[in-house]
Amino acid sequence: MSNIPAGLPKPWTNMLNGLKTWARVNSPWAIHFNSGSCNGCDIEILATLTPRFDVERFGIKLQGSPRHADVLICTGPVTTQARDRLKRVYDQMPEPKFVIAVGSCATSGGVFQGCYNVAGGIDQVIPVNAYIPGCPPRPEAIIDGVVKLLGSLQEKKPEVKK
Repeated sequence: MSNIPAGLPKPWTNMLNGLKTWARVNSPWAIHFNSGSCNGCDIEILATLTPRFDVERFGIKLQGSPRHADVLICTGPVTTQARDRLKRVYDQMPEPKFVIAVGSCATSGGVFQGCYNVAGGIDQVIPVNAYIPGCPPRPEAIIDGVVKLLGSLQEKKPEVKK
């Protein structure tokens, strides 16, 4: 979905697509969703916001509303109780949206895999763009995963519809 008018010449379209990509990479807004974790990963995500690690230097802002967020940061295995809520939050985010699974539980279900109330990792419910393993992952690993996701967005060439 592009808001660029169809009648623009190709150089203008490329420039506007480049500007949108630049803005998306340099100022991503993230929302955090805990789908049933033990809070170890949540504490590490909050540690990345402290002055010691200062994730805001990359332009990342933690947002409270999914309607304003570009990146969904998920922790914990998806429980049957949180499955519908996770899907609803994902659907409320505007396109393009990106999902990061933080921790062993979010990537595969972790130690909770096989429990009666656990559906599995985040990718069992919504598509995931980046995985950050660890139990819990260090703030440096979380920052590295976010930076790699943003770098992969920057490398993609914008597609021009004819």
